[in-house]
Amino acid sequence: MPLMAFGTIWLFQQVFSETGDWNLYSARTRKAFNNMGEQPIFSARAHVFQIDPATKRNWLPASKHAVTVSFFYDANRSVYRIISVGGTKAIINSTITPNMTFTKTSQKFGQWADSRANTVYGLGFATEQQLQQFSDQFKEVKEAARLAREKSQEKFELTNPALNIAAPQDLSEDRHSPPLLTVNGPEDKLFRSKSADMEQLTSEKERIKKMLSEGSICEINLEAELFTLQDSNAKLVAALHEANTGVEEWKKQLAEYQEETGRLRDQVRVTVTDHCYSGCLHPS
Repeated sequence: MPLMAFGTIWLFQQVFSETGDWNLYSARTRKAFNNMGEQPIFSARAHVFQIDPATKRNWLPASKHAVTVSFFYDANRSVYRIISVGGTKAIINSTITPNMTFTKTSQKFGQWADSRANTVYGLGFATEQQLQQFSDQFKEVKEAARLAREKSQEKFELTNPALNIAAPQDLSEDRHSPPLLTVNGPEDKLFRSKSADMEQLTSEKERIKKMLSEGSICEINLEAELFTLQDSNAKLVAALHEANTGVEEWKKQLAEYQEETGRLRDQVRVTVTDHCYSGCLHPS
């Protein structure tokens, strides 16, 4: 079976495992799937989050439970994508670009910004090893995306010879260089003073923005860890409930065994008594 068929089967399995109805998915989502002609390059299970568009500080869970997050190569557009299906839609459809960066913000949580989708995606993994594997794969795909872009640009330049025409070298530098304007009056001092003030304000603004960003990252990490702990707690409660059910069943069986033992003990006692009574009435 060709590779294209394997990829199609995998995608349909992901879709039907959620709802069993391909028609529930939007046209845009179906188009995204149709463009993915091959098997995933890499897949992992993770809890998916998106940054709150209103506050840009809090995480919003995009999935109720861990879902499959996969790297794909879109052969039609020669780009790499991260795709994840949840419910009746693709909760992640992110095109990887060379300037993207996947940042590990805690032992089991990482994030990246997608300017095209105007959002920030966050992934919470079950183990540190899974996070590291996803981070390494992100770096590899990012490098592959850079090489693909360079190759595409080279191909474009070769097919457009007008872009390769060099500028004439026989023209003097004076004919192209604009004259320098030298001002030594009070206006020049005022301009320099305003420029210095503007640079200081810009620097202060960047410093404050960095402080707020670091604070947001701390809050985001805590929320992600809390979500992971809540999920683990739910699993532990379910396991404890199952264990308690087993204990109750064991107690019930023990009571039945004790009741049966008591009944047999009474039968033995009656038999011994009857035997002794018969011996007394009919001595040998």
